[in-house]
Amino acid sequence: MNLHDFMQVPYYQLYEMNHAALSPMRAAVDVTRLYFKNPLNPAAHTPVGRNIAAGCELFERITRRYGKPGFGFEFTRVGGLKVPVHEEIVWQRPFCRMIRFQRALEKPRNDPKLLIVAPMSGHYATLLRGTVEAFLPTHDVYVTDWIDARQVPLSEGLFDLDDYIDYVISMLHRLGGDTHVMAVCQPAVPVLAAVCVMEADGDPYAPNTMTLMGGPIDTRESPTAVNDLAVANGIDWFKRNVIMQVPFPLPGFMREVYPGFLQLSGFMSMNLDRHMIAHHEFFNHLVTGDGDNAEKHREFYDEYMAVMDLTAEFYLQTVETVFIDHALPKGEMMHRDRPVDPAAVRNTALLTIEGEKDDISGIGQTRAAHTLCCNIPDDRRAHYMQEGVGHYGVFNGSRFRSEIAPRIADFIRSNRTPDRNVSASSPARVAVSAAASGRSGVVPAPRPAAPRAAKPVAARLQAVPAGLAAITLSAPEGAPDDLKRISGIGPKLAMALNGAGIYHFRQIASLSEAQLVELDEKLTLRGRAERDDWVAQAKALT
Repeated sequence: MNLHDFMQVPYYQLYEMNHAALSPMRAAVDVTRLYFKNPLNPAAHTPVGRNIAAGCELFERITRRYGKPGFGFEFTRVGGLKVPVHEEIVWQRPFCRMIRFQRALEKPRNDPKLLIVAPMSGHYATLLRGTVEAFLPTHDVYVTDWIDARQVPLSEGLFDLDDYIDYVISMLHRLGGDTHVMAVCQPAVPVLAAVCVMEADGDPYAPNTMTLMGGPIDTRESPTAVNDLAVANGIDWFKRNVIMQVPFPLPGFMREVYPGFLQLSGFMSMNLDRHMIAHHEFFNHLVTGDGDNAEKHREFYDEYMAVMDLTAEFYLQTVETVFIDHALPKGEMMHRDRPVDPAAVRNTALLTIEGEKDDISGIGQTRAAHTLCCNIPDDRRAHYMQEGVGHYGVFNGSRFRSEIAPRIADFIRSNRTPDRNVSASSPARVAVSAAASGRSGVVPAPRPAAPRAAKPVAARLQAVPAGLAAITLSAPEGAPDDLKRISGIGPKLAMALNGAGIYHFRQIASLSEAQLVELDEKLTLRGRAERDDWVAQAKALT
């Protein structure tokens, strides 16, 4: 133990003491807020009363400790019908749970299984609420729900980047075949590493597709302020300045972590002026009674201010491997005692997504995965850069819903392969048991002799003897049907369909998969016909 260890300021303990010291004041302020919000109080209807109530709520929210939010999904729409959704934990380890969003479907659907790997970088998995919501109607969605390190007792052991990779492999084994994995931001590197390990081992449970979104695969490309900070300071600086011990009486007492409150300070300092303006506007909304805008502020900051601690060993290994040493693009990354070789990836299709204005993962950093995974066939790889969006716009917001999500869904659909049968005694099944028992290594299963390869989209289209022209008409046969009765088709889209020669429900009901693809490209539907299941709706109306 050196002199620095003796002189280190206990910031985490001071933070907890400060929060505890403010508790009586927060309680008093909350009582005052309720007093001046009470409609029976005449002062509540005066400018002074409204200003006092607004100031009290602002103080309470600024000093609050925000708990973990919920996903809050009660329903989704499948084929135009409202379907209940409930969360089910299907896999669990000390530092992570895998949640399945179970849809209460009347009839089973052959939807692809999609594992969304949420970032372990401060915020909870609920930050991807919009991402999950976009894929619920057409996919069997699973998400990684990482546990706050301060809530994990020290007796559960350590958790580093190698453990993260093992967790991903174990989850993919749990899901079985015909699974697709999506990594959002930070997990792009460990997910790619997991797929490299699985492919090198000939693992039959390697995912069919891998979608990497705004991830730091090669941070030497278009380096951002985040990348420059890591390179300029070195790993020792991070060990000295951001690693702290969880204080008593939290369950993770004595565990070394990168604290959530420190991460939140870093997030907010990058755009401090924007956050100050937002809170000033929130105060004004409360005073003027603008409830809608005030509620939008609450919803955003309830999510944004909820942060979790990361284990020190995971954080430091990630910083050193990804941002300082650039180990993956240099071919130097190791998973425990074996090299991670992206050239081993041959069967998993690869899609990369970037945002034009991303100031966290610069342009080219995610796309670098294509250079590394050099043995993936050209017809099983794609890259897309969304114009006009920053980092969060890559996986959330209107552009994501209308432009990015449909492309991902189409890529997954185009690269599905039949589920492979693996016996319960096969090495891959043994691997799942090994991971469950706590062993770090994953026992691979040999890949079947026949290579796993999906038929390219072009080949599938050519296999269909007749295209869209086979079902279109130059004029309606009798009275045209009211296509607006199909959920998802409005007046403008109905006119566009008529212009394309589609006037009747029976025409839509007879569309093949290839014809749907052709129609989608012709009218720029962005996957709407499949998401709303027009074919099934049309069949019900004929």
